[in-house]
Amino acid sequence: MTSLTIAIVSIVGYLLGAISFAVLVARSQGVDILKYGSGNPGATNVTRALGSKYGNIVFAGDALKGAIAAGWPMFVFGGDLGLKLGIIGLIAAIIGHSFSVFLKFKGGKGVATTMGGLVAIMPIVLLIGVAAWAAIYFTIRMVAIASILFAVSLPVSAYLLYGAGDPRLTLGVVLGVLIVLRHRSNIVRMLQGTENSFKK
Repeated sequence: MTSLTIAIVSIVGYLLGAISFAVLVARSQGVDILKYGSGNPGATNVTRALGSKYGNIVFAGDALKGAIAAGWPMFVFGGDLGLKLGIIGLIAAIIGHSFSVFLKFKGGKGVATTMGGLVAIMPIVLLIGVAAWAAIYFTIRMVAIASILFAVSLPVSAYLLYGAGDPRLTLGVVLGVLIVLRHRSNIVRMLQGTENSFKK
């Protein structure tokens, strides 16, 4: 694994992640998503602004970014090297999504991009995380709490499936921490009792 290879994978991943489908989709409908609701350029805020159809489009686009960023190094290099480079690509994509150079280093929470990358890297961990997410979301209809539980499940599942010392466990820890940190404002609103939900 050369420094040049790591740099290429990182740059490609970051630039993929930095593409904001939330901004593009909302703008196509005449909405500045950065000035609507929470101001977060992600699928949840787009759903609130434009409905589930457009929110799902954004989610799919964000997930695709993660899948490509993680998947192409795994396909090209293969084996353990491909896995490690795929992990680097995914982390770079999440950073790009969260701190986009195209949005003055602002961005979304990175949950959909994480899910897309995990399809390529550790799909069983993803399935466990999605099950945890769904169990919370469909019970209390709060995306933030569901996403935080999803984040916490990643290192736990990775440890149980792959054990200590596996790079996928390190990935699970890093992703979990990144997602929780990106939900700091949601945690504050939850403590204040002002967090939004999709309850009718």
